[in-house]
Formats: sequence, structure tokens, C-alpha cells
Amino acid sequence: MIPSRRTVMLAALILALAIGVAFWPGLAWLRNLIVAGAAIVLLLDLLLHRREPAAQVSRELRGSIPVGVWSEVKLQVDNLSGRTQQLILHDHHPADYAVEGLPLSLTVPAERAAKAVYRIKPDKRGDGEFNGIDVLSVSPLGLWQRKQCLSLPGRVKVYPNFRAVSQFTLLATDHQLSQMGIKHRLRRGEGNDFLQLREYRAGDSLRQIDWKATSRYHKLISREYQDERDQQILFMLDCGRRMRHREDESGHLDQALNAMLLLSYVAAEQGDAVGFHTFGGVKRWFPPAKGNVVREMIAATYDLEATIEAADYLEAARALMPLQRRRALIVLVTNTRDEDSDDLVTAVRLLSRRHLVVIADLREQVLDSAQAAKVTDLDSALRFHGVQQFLESRAQNHELLRHQGAMPMDLLAKQLPVALINQYLTVKASGRL
Repeated sequence: MIPSRRTVMLAALILALAIGVAFWPGLAWLRNLIVAGAAIVLLLDLLLHRREPAAQVSRELRGSIPVGVWSEVKLQVDNLSGRTQQLILHDHHPADYAVEGLPLSLTVPAERAAKAVYRIKPDKRGDGEFNGIDVLSVSPLGLWQRKQCLSLPGRVKVYPNFRAVSQFTLLATDHQLSQMGIKHRLRRGEGNDFLQLREYRAGDSLRQIDWKATSRYHKLISREYQDERDQQILFMLDCGRRMRHREDESGHLDQALNAMLLLSYVAAEQGDAVGFHTFGGVKRWFPPAKGNVVREMIAATYDLEATIEAADYLEAARALMPLQRRRALIVLVTNTRDEDSDDLVTAVRLLSRRHLVVIADLREQVLDSAQAAKVTDLDSALRFHGVQQFLESRAQNHELLRHQGAMPMDLLAKQLPVALINQYLTVKASGRL
């Protein structure tokens, strides 16, 4: 129990009377009368407030919310007392969340319930822990305030904001793919799986002509094929210290996850199986699966965080080989330096014995900015040439990977989603997988 503002004002009045008595002793009786009356009222108000049942509070929150998006948290307060109560609520939300609407002021009628809403916006994926709720109530005469901390534990799962998947539900149409910058590469009639028979069209090769059907229908009939649908796509996701780099208000790992999920959606729509394997301090294995696999992948990766460990590419490749025995398209998403080259080349050599390997090597935006900046003095000249030397060495390392049969891509994190889908469609169209 703590005194309210009214009690402080009453104490100030009594103090003023006490000062007045020093100058006018005849006011002593009035002072004593007010002090006695105030003491009785304060004690009565305190006892009444202590006898009142405490309000009950419940929290309503979705089990999973997207990162970087405002989400509502609803609080319901049940007033079990026989009078209207003025309450102030403060929820113990995760400390690193942005919040709007707290503390909450509520007027709850006697023996009724009221609801209030505030908003939270998490800035990273993972589990968010809610603890208790502070409830500040006012006594019947408004002379006391009672602060209670109600235990109300809760947990929310913060998933990647994968709104792109729902926005691109109709990705299969060529028009929408081109709007995203994705080039759907088709091979007319030269896929791996037979699709249908159709009339011969100008440009069809002679190998496509079905001569039995042609003789039956007395006109040229061509076989039409489609890209093989029963293939496997496997991501190797680096969770090491290099993926901790942040730009555009998100980390490289977050952007890699979004790209992985988007490509998984596209591949699943194409009839392929998708899985992932993480390394670099976090080891998780999600075997390739077909169907509506994106939701399961989100649940399996929402709490992934980049560690401070160095990525060991060779160890990751050795761990993956016995797990993935069927030939697959391996998509390795990482961020390399010169000192990683030997280890990565050896890992790619091992993986390429059985699989087709694509390497998405992320680079920092600051490198491009440094190259685009004007050279005006010695420091800027040294910076420019240092970055240029780093990028040339990086290109040489990628050439070594290309000689091992891999397909390296040097790109910014924001370019990753569309680049990966284009590469996937290119591989599908080439028949290399």
C-alpha cells in the first residue's frame, strides 16, 4: 500500500495547520480535530481496500507472431469487488520489444469485466517470455493505492515475417514470376518427364515427333515433356559468426532464412522435396520432404541465431554425405573470407561427388558503397584499393569453386531470394540435376 495524491495533499494541509499553530496557538484544537479525523478516514479506507478481492487478469496473445510487425496483446480484467475500480496495468513483456499503449488505464464496473489492448513489435526471431502483470488499484476513498504483481507467465514464438509466401501464392504463372525479376526458363518439349501428346508446332525438333501417333492421326504429333518433378533441394545454412552481420535492419542469417523459405515454397510447388542442414555452431537436420513443407520449416528455424563460432565447411560436408545419399541440389548459403577458401574447396569437392552444388556467397553492402565512393584523399584511396583487392581475391576463390563443379554466386543479401530462384529454375531447365 502506498499513499495516493489525495493523501499527500491532506498531509500538506495538516502540515500547514501545524505551522499556523506556531503563530496562532488557538488553532491547536482545529489541528487536532483534523489530524484525528484524517487518521480515522485513512485507517478506514485502508481496511476497506485490504478487504476487497484483487482483480483477476488474463492475457490473450497468439502463439506465434511475425518479426518486425506490430501485433496486439489483449488483457482482460475481472473486477470481483462490489464497486467500480480504477486500475492501471503494466504487462511485463520481453524487454527488447517495441511497445505501444502501456501502461493501460481502465475503469472496470462492479462485478464486471473489461478488456484493453496494447501492441508489441519484436525485432528478432525466437521465443519471447512474458512474466507477470503489475496492477495498481485505488482505494474506495482514493487515499491509498495498492500495487500487486500478478504471476502470469507466457511465451510467444516470433517467426520470420514470411508475408512474401502468401503474396506470391500464384508464383507458377510466368507473368508473376517476371514481375518479381524471376526468369522462368522453359525447354520446349525437352524435359525429363513425359507430359502429353500435342500437334506438331513450328520449332519442334524431329526427336519430339511420335511417329506411331502421327501415323494413327495422319498428322504430325509431338511429345511434350516437363522438367522432372521428383527432385530434392537441400540447403546448407551457415549459422556461424560471419552471418551475424546486420544491414537493412536485419541480419544476414535472417535474410538467408527468408530466401530459403521462399525458394522452398517455389520448389514445393514444382513437385520437388526440400530440406535443410545447419552448421556453424547450430546443427539441425530437416530431411527433404514434399508437399506443404514451408510451415514445418518455419517452425524448425524460427529460433535459429547466428553464433560466434567459425563455420567448418569440411566437417559440415562430411556430416551431410551419409544423411543425404540421393543426388540433390545443394544450396550453400554463407559469407566467406580468403582464409575459408581451402576448407570450402575441399568440402565442395566432397559434395560434388554425388550432388550438384550452388554456393550463395553473401557480401556486405559496405563493400559496394566503398567502391562507389569518390576518392578524394589518401585514406579514401587506400580504402578503395583495399576493397578492390579483397573483391579480386574473392573472385579468384569463386573461380576455384567453379573448377570443382560448383556454381558460386557473389551477391548482396537483399538480392538472394530472386537470385536463388533464378538459379534453381536454370538448373531445372538444364537437366543437370
